[in-house]
Order: sequence, then structure tokens, then C-alpha cells
Amino acid sequence: MSDNEYLTRAEAALAAVERTLDDSNADIEFERSGNVLTLEFENGTKIIVNLQPPMREIWIAAKAGGFHFRFTDGAWRDTRSGTEFFAALSDYATQQSGEAVHFEP
Repeated sequence: MSDNEYLTRAEAALAAVERTLDDSNADIEFERSGNVLTLEFENGTKIIVNLQPPMREIWIAAKAGGFHFRFTDGAWRDTRSGTEFFAALSDYATQQSGEAVHFEP
């Protein structure tokens, strides 16, 4: 994947997360600063989603741990478990918010 392809796909993933949060009734505040998207929950916990252009990955830092996602087989997948990015982010956000949160591309 070229640098341009990476940036296009990664930016689309962050935009999808922002769109979901805009349309959601979930009590999640979010802020975007460059390549970093911070989700803050009512209980004060945060999830940080950031782009890593040198690695061509998207990283998530959550209470559950740190996770790296690489575009493989048509989706962003965890480099260790193979879990799809939006499914993983939905799980982490649901755990931290205490309410069902569902992200999709």
C-alpha cells in the first residue's frame, strides 16, 4: 500500500468513528487533533485512536490495552488477534462507557 492509499484509508476510518459519535446518543465526548482522535467517557476514561503513518497502522489505546491495526484483506485488522478495527473499538468503547456503542465503516 502506498503512503497515499494508507492516508486515504486511515483518514476514512477516523472520519467513520467521528460520524458515528456525531450521530450517536452515547455520552462520549471526542476531540480530533491532527492524526489523534480522543474519546472521553462520562466516567473520565479515554480511548485514544491515532494514525501511525511510518508503520502504516492505526493504534488504539484503551483500558483494555494497546492495539495496532494494519489494513489486511480489505479491513483494518489487529496485528496480533486479527480482530477488525470497528468491532474492536465497539467492544472497548462499550466496556468503558457501560452502554452499547457500535462503530462501523
